[in-house]
Amino acid sequence: MQTARSAEARLPRRPSGRLIRAVTLDLWGTLFLDGPGSDERYKRQRLAGMEAELAGVGIAVAPARLERAYAATGRFLGSLWQVNRDVSVREHVVALLEAVDPALPDRLSAESMAALIRAYASPALVAPPVIDPGARKALETLAAEGVVLAVVSNTMRTPGEVVRQVLDQAGLLPLFQVLTFSDECGIRKPAPAIFLRTLTYLGVPPEDAVHVGDDPILDVEGARDAGLRVIQTTSDGCATAPVKPDAVIRHLGELPAALGRLRR
Repeated sequence: MQTARSAEARLPRRPSGRLIRAVTLDLWGTLFLDGPGSDERYKRQRLAGMEAELAGVGIAVAPARLERAYAATGRFLGSLWQVNRDVSVREHVVALLEAVDPALPDRLSAESMAALIRAYASPALVAPPVIDPGARKALETLAAEGVVLAVVSNTMRTPGEVVRQVLDQAGLLPLFQVLTFSDECGIRKPAPAIFLRTLTYLGVPPEDAVHVGDDPILDVEGARDAGLRVIQTTSDGCATAPVKPDAVIRHLGELPAALGRLRR
């Protein structure tokens, strides 16, 4: 709690009516109604696909062994995520295979490795996360007003490459000028660097940007530490962050109006 208060105390006072040139958006739990933990629902499909790909090249691995390797990979990833670091989906798969047999990755051709990565990464394309029904209209409204839009998202086991395809299938991808995913840049929220990297690509300073996200630490504290204003999304419209956001909305349909209030 002391850390949160300190973070809020060191924020500069922002003048009212400050121009909002950019909005960065969290995905899981914000644009996607499914939270980050829902990514684990794809576990069965991931492992079944990998088992089939390995069997196809003459390598039999029992499901229980793959389950243990998956859990070991989770511990490896968790240790990285705790220090706001991330790795590519290929490294997820290599770690999983090494947990089965340290020599296994070297036994596989480039084609087999690519097939295993697809099996691991792509189940969300078959059963995509649910998107906030008000998101499209809200984002199109902002884009029409000249606000540039970006995604700043931690990935779990579904990589940014696949999330782009999910957004494309939903017709939302063209609305975003920049998409920053933790597995691609190696940085995870709440590290300020992932927000600042995105704003650098947009050419917008932090004081002219607003981040929208649900998580009180990853989104609210992280964006605030990077110098952005923050709108938190919560189901009841009440802030949950120890660091107070600039506004709270229940869903993205309320976003244009909330930004309008921040401009006053």
